[in-house]
Amino acid sequence: MEIGQLQMTPVKMIGQLVDNKTADIQAADGKSFGEFLVDSLKKTNELQKTADKLDMDLAAGKIDDISQVVVASEKAQIALKLTLSIRNKAVDAYKEIARMQV
Repeated sequence: MEIGQLQMTPVKMIGQLVDNKTADIQAADGKSFGEFLVDSLKKTNELQKTADKLDMDLAAGKIDDISQVVVASEKAQIALKLTLSIRNKAVDAYKEIARMQV
């Protein structure tokens, strides 16, 4: 029975792996975190306005199908909860940084 040679490939350094993935993420998106937050706030505001308009139309009798109003209201509520959660996490992170001793 013959034993063949063992084929080994070199291991990459962890820093090289992290740098490559980070570069791919930045290149794929192209937006900063601040721009992402502003866009998300605008979308949340639009969902709130749409839900409010549909609520008013339902109250005025302009809408027969209540499911549209319920779905729009739920979308707006979920978006608002997510926005508040992100805000709370950001405030907690700021407080944690403020407590750090230099």
